[in-house]
Amino acid sequence: MPYSLDNRLVIGVASSAMFDLSESDAIFRREGEALYRKFQEQNLDNPLPKGIAFSFIKRLLSLNDLSPRQDDPLVEVILLSRNDPDTGLRVMRSIEHYQIGMTRAIFMQGRSPYEYIPALNISLFLSGNKEDVEAAIRLGMPAGHVMNSALVDDAEDESLRIAFDFDGVLADDESESVFQAQKDLEAFKAHEVKNAMQPHNPGPLQQFLVRVSTIQAAEEARKRADPDYQNRLRVSIVTARDAPAHERAMTTLKSWGVMANDAFFLGGIEKSKVLAVLRPHIFFDDQSGHLKTASEVVPSVHIPFGITNQPAPKA
Repeated sequence: MPYSLDNRLVIGVASSAMFDLSESDAIFRREGEALYRKFQEQNLDNPLPKGIAFSFIKRLLSLNDLSPRQDDPLVEVILLSRNDPDTGLRVMRSIEHYQIGMTRAIFMQGRSPYEYIPALNISLFLSGNKEDVEAAIRLGMPAGHVMNSALVDDAEDESLRIAFDFDGVLADDESESVFQAQKDLEAFKAHEVKNAMQPHNPGPLQQFLVRVSTIQAAEEARKRADPDYQNRLRVSIVTARDAPAHERAMTTLKSWGVMANDAFFLGGIEKSKVLAVLRPHIFFDDQSGHLKTASEVVPSVHIPFGITNQPAPKA
């Protein structure tokens, strides 16, 4: 029987997001491809250090124990790599060493594999390669640039905490465009009040959140069957919106049939202060300014989408 990806949460992850490749990359840049290949071969059984997205991916895959059948997982993570199969062997050995439930991979020597995102039903592609992510976003694909940021991997805690900005990440940039055009917070709020019952169009990670919600539903079903079960997945919205603009955000989430466990409507309060307490295992935002401080406290991913990521007009 063919293995269908249609009804699963599918993540594509580059080795640059999953592992710390700084040593390998330095050798490639300094010594060239031949010595890079030799280095990887000599270190084949030396696991790569954990990268920024490691904890997020491992914890997400651990939720597959909610599926009643081992051969029918809720989550599938596929390695998408610019390596060729030979140099990528160390990455696969590292995945095996850390006992991560990833068996599928695409290796494309020197080329980005993001074009395969639609074919694999991927709702989130994570990479440390900024150019690849920007190219994927331009094509309307759900991609995020994993930044050099703090690690959160509390080994004693099995939970998975995911935090999202709202505009330009889950929703489109319609409202942000209103604000940027007028540079007037009150005009932005008036626009949101006027459209409070009109859901936003989806942003890059809307389908990712929808797929995550199916896992939330599986947890609730497990809890009904086993009252002692403690939910492990927690979804939070951390946004610069505040009242009354918060209402349209909630209307939008309800229209998609999804639910956040927490919502922080901060109205200009620095997000990093809240994130340092919340400690998500991954945080998604479209604005570099927010991520500059957020990345100092939590694993951070830039979604280079919408008006705030357009090149500044030439003078």
